[in-house]
Amino acid sequence: MASDYDPPKGEIPVLYEDTDLLVVDKPAGLLSVPGKGEDLQDCLLSRLEKAFPTVRLVHRLDRDTSGVMVFGLTPHAQRHLGNQFETRKTKKTYLARLHGHLEPATGEVDLPLIVDWPNRPRQKVCHETGKPALTGWKVLKSDQGETRVRLFPHTGRSHQLRVHTLTLGHPILGDTLYAPETADQYPRMMLHAEELRLNHPESGKGMKFRAPAPF
Repeated sequence: MASDYDPPKGEIPVLYEDTDLLVVDKPAGLLSVPGKGEDLQDCLLSRLEKAFPTVRLVHRLDRDTSGVMVFGLTPHAQRHLGNQFETRKTKKTYLARLHGHLEPATGEVDLPLIVDWPNRPRQKVCHETGKPALTGWKVLKSDQGETRVRLFPHTGRSHQLRVHTLTLGHPILGDTLYAPETADQYPRMMLHAEELRLNHPESGKGMKFRAPAPF
């Protein structure tokens, strides 16, 4: 069966670089790391390696999510940045367009998540075996049957924002996995990693990186 993976072409926008870290704006439709199979080898990491041979993975974004991603350029930077993600010292802000009219204007979803094995890569809520997952939200505007929100993941579970918004009854528009009925109406999944705050791995200085949402 032919693959439906058709990653976007073109240059990867570099938001920041120094001797320790690299920050880019990942396009939607591009895997963060290689998948299984020859047809899934083209990814953000492999493209960056051509220009930055020492680049090292720190975290991931889903294939259909765009936005800010940070990479280490030294082993120490990779470890330091990875530790900030693991200990929740980073602050992440996402922009999303959701189905329907989300109320109230602010709130939190605190529901544990785990992979739904028979239906992987889908994730599901499970109070017995799931790992803690917490997401905050703030409504920016609602009109014409959709809501534009900022999402604040306090944890970094796989598909966390996609499942948590689904449990609210307001899935992310264009999400082929959790809202397939909307996928034909949108050119991509309407989820973008808008801002990332972290501490520099050498100086310890607080840094903020932003990439405006393309939708």
